[in-house]
Amino acid sequence: MRVLITGSSGQIGTNLGLYLQERGHYVFGIDKRPNTWTNQIETLLQDLSVPYRNFLGGIGHADYPDNLDLVVHFAAHAKVHELVEQPDRALENITMTYNVLEFCRQNQVPIIFSSSREVYGDIHRYITEESYADFAFTESPYSASKISGEALIYSYAQCYGLRYLVFRFSNVYGRYDNDIERMLRVIPHFIRQISRRQPITVYGEKKMLDFTYIDDCISGVYRGIELLTSGQPANQTINLAYGQGNSLIAMASFIGEALGIEPEMTIEPSRVGEVTHYVANIGKAHALLDYTPQTSLREGIHKAVAWSTDWWSRTGQS
Repeated sequence: MRVLITGSSGQIGTNLGLYLQERGHYVFGIDKRPNTWTNQIETLLQDLSVPYRNFLGGIGHADYPDNLDLVVHFAAHAKVHELVEQPDRALENITMTYNVLEFCRQNQVPIIFSSSREVYGDIHRYITEESYADFAFTESPYSASKISGEALIYSYAQCYGLRYLVFRFSNVYGRYDNDIERMLRVIPHFIRQISRRQPITVYGEKKMLDFTYIDDCISGVYRGIELLTSGQPANQTINLAYGQGNSLIAMASFIGEALGIEPEMTIEPSRVGEVTHYVANIGKAHALLDYTPQTSLREGIHKAVAWSTDWWSRTGQS
């Protein structure tokens, strides 16, 4: 297969790109920044949030490869609280998706889109089946940008026959997620703070989230790629998560367990725009993709701690 990945320098993009290459597939990456973890993924540096009026002279310029089988669109500004403070970045997410969809339309290439559990809003009804998302519960500009991206994809399917899969991810963590100077992600941040015996702040004592280890996420995405490129009926929206809830306090405790250090925690209220309860219904992923996640939060945290501490040690960042 010949696969283009936007956001190829991010965590999921890096893992998917290397996973595909290990299986003999051609991967071409698009990102606005170099990959800080590997140079094995051929990457064109390009800001997809620029509104391209002259489309073929913009996103689809001559450096792009021909005869692609699929586009995987991961590129996005991803921090919920940051987009509450900078809502213009949510608009950039929508522009990125439009540009990528135009590329897919003009080149007749199917797309996988990374949406988010954020589209369900702050769920007090505990409904996470894909067909029951109620967009009146939108909590933040970030979630609105993902809802808008999904709507654009559904419209392109209706108007132009675009083939797609939409994956709603949930708190993906693990290997290649610890560039916290660029983007502060809670799990690698807690790993670093606890390993240094520094205090951590947990926002939301009763917050219950569905954490997904990176290998499970990549397994599900790869099964989606196989479905789309096989020509079988697709055009589905699918939750991709572990399917069980855990608190931030439990997650931090697992980090402390892995490090052999008792975490020093301060508990604060959840921040504006943040979801406080989400546990995915993954029945559709299992039925359509035979997706069965293998990694519990405790096991995944131990793997994440081992990988991050080794990486920081080898790169002199510990």
